[in-house]
Amino acid sequence: MPRSLTEWLTYQERVNVHSIELGLDRVRQVWQRMGAPAPAPRVITVGGTNGKGSTVALIEAMLAAAGLRVGAFTSPHLLDYNERIRLAGANADDAALIASFERIEAARADTPLTYFEFGTLAALDLFGRAGVDVAVLEVGLGGRLDAVNIIDADVAIVTTVDLDHMDWLGPDRDSIGREKAGIARAGQPAILGEMNPPKGLLDALAACGAQVERAGRDFHVERHDDGWRWRHRDGSVLELPEPALAAPVQFANAAAAIAGLHALQLEGLSFASKAAVAAISTGLHQVRVPARLQSLGGDPRLIVDVGHNPQAARALAEWLDVQPGRRVHAVYGALSDKDVAGVIGALGSRIAHWHLAGLERASPRGLAVTALAAIFRQTLPQAPFDAHDDVTAALAAARMTAQPGECILAFGSFFVAAAVVAERSA
Repeated sequence: MPRSLTEWLTYQERVNVHSIELGLDRVRQVWQRMGAPAPAPRVITVGGTNGKGSTVALIEAMLAAAGLRVGAFTSPHLLDYNERIRLAGANADDAALIASFERIEAARADTPLTYFEFGTLAALDLFGRAGVDVAVLEVGLGGRLDAVNIIDADVAIVTTVDLDHMDWLGPDRDSIGREKAGIARAGQPAILGEMNPPKGLLDALAACGAQVERAGRDFHVERHDDGWRWRHRDGSVLELPEPALAAPVQFANAAAAIAGLHALQLEGLSFASKAAVAAISTGLHQVRVPARLQSLGGDPRLIVDVGHNPQAARALAEWLDVQPGRRVHAVYGALSDKDVAGVIGALGSRIAHWHLAGLERASPRGLAVTALAAIFRQTLPQAPFDAHDDVTAALAAARMTAQPGECILAFGSFFVAAAVVAERSA
């Protein structure tokens, strides 16, 4: 009997006993047996600790506004697996995913693939069959050994490098940067979206012979009252509106996305033309990414974000610092491999009251609320908090505590964001 999409995803979780298994040999073998389908004539790969999903969405929106067909692959998904693979602005449907999984299964024989590797191959397969003009591929973990890296990208973007997934990528920014540099190719542009990239990243890019373009050196963000200006060392200057995505960090993501398009040198998207400026401006207006400081409305206002590491928490703190004086109540849950103390400490006294949520029911990696509360007491011993078994209970308590005119910020994990968005949509 044919499998449903849900059955296929359950099956994929069982094919390989490892949920994460870095390395390219297995996934490359299966890809080659499938005929090594090229996802598109031009490919942009996006890696980094934070900002990957927003940068992919910005590129997708800008290219779509220029009239190009775009394939975008991201992970993880928020509510539906189909969100991971987008073709010309629409999520892949169940039938297309099932057909692709059947082709992958026929090609893999006895080669074990992880859940993520199945999805990566499906994206490459579906993009090639759909005839997209540009494929934008988000790296899942690291870069050098991530399944996405079987594709030689025309442009590689590394948004940021910070401490996350340290068991897999190394103990410091230099080690992690070297892993992320692995998505770059000799002679091809490598865009660095942060002002202070680690030496390990720069050294690895120099060793591989990539053409490095750095924020603050080769391209610049200049903000002013009417919007902002993107300026490149070659003399290109674009006057642009603010990104629709909230948070000051989105200017850096937008600048890196634009630098990637500038380096791609697509016909019909000349930066000297008014059409290019119009397409980029339209993309900045129209871009949407769920659960990136997404406002779900209400009073008190409910904001949801997937930020889950200290760098993301610092970006949240920067956003809170420029908000009008609303008291903020947090709904926070975390996975057990995250730097919880670093996240909590980055936000500190900006949060008036914390509602901690256990995630052990949502994920095998989820941190129980007792463990979360113990870390919280050590990090912010004077801060008020309540402990709850899950996100639903924490959100209900936050709504009871928060007053009209105040704000509830739910963050810490995709599992927190998914629970809040699903509850709001029900």
